[in-house]
Amino acid sequence: MTEYTFDDLAVVMGTYNEEQAIGSVLADIDRITDGRAEVVCVDGSDDRTPEIARKMGARVIEQEPQGYGVAVEAAVLAPDRPVVVTTDCDDTYPMEYLPKFLDLINDGYDVVSGDRITKGAETMPRLNRAGNIAFARLASYLMGATVHDTTTGMRAYRRELLHDIEWTENTGLSAELLIRPAMRGYKIAEVPIPYRERAGETKLDPFAGGAAIGKSIVKVCLEERLRL
Repeated sequence: MTEYTFDDLAVVMGTYNEEQAIGSVLADIDRITDGRAEVVCVDGSDDRTPEIARKMGARVIEQEPQGYGVAVEAAVLAPDRPVVVTTDCDDTYPMEYLPKFLDLINDGYDVVSGDRITKGAETMPRLNRAGNIAFARLASYLMGATVHDTTTGMRAYRRELLHDIEWTENTGLSAELLIRPAMRGYKIAEVPIPYRERAGETKLDPFAGGAAIGKSIVKVCLEERLRL
């Protein structure tokens, strides 16, 4: 089996008006991977986010704002490298876990998912934390297998998996990116990770966004059950 290194890694994200945090995120990726990882930002910003990203060596794909999932789907499908890691650009996720995620891909896992909930996610707003716990319980019930965090933004994937599955969700894409592979028998690992307080303002309405995510989880789980 091929032993992947940081030269085989792409770190991707959708970005929207994250000029306060993007520089720190990209600096962390560069430091942890010795500048060897490819970085792709799919951007719909009207602030300095794309300018900062380009100056720091990221590949920026400009896109009209169409929602979280549209940007992230474009981001995960863009790289040619065999291992793709998603992250958010608000400085909440620990890039120091990139080596651990890559090790687990090399151990044979197809998806490595950062689990914010097990470590407590104390910096997450209480309403968001309760919602994310509820989403994981709902997904676990419908999938028939336990997952701890369906909506995390930090995961590693084998590139071929991302191209073999048709992705359909927008706000609920983060859950779909875990549920469909898990229900199709791909090998999944959840890794408890710390979750930092975000830099900048959140763009997701907790009620409308939460409803959309819950609906996506039900829809995707039922579609996958009908495939079996």
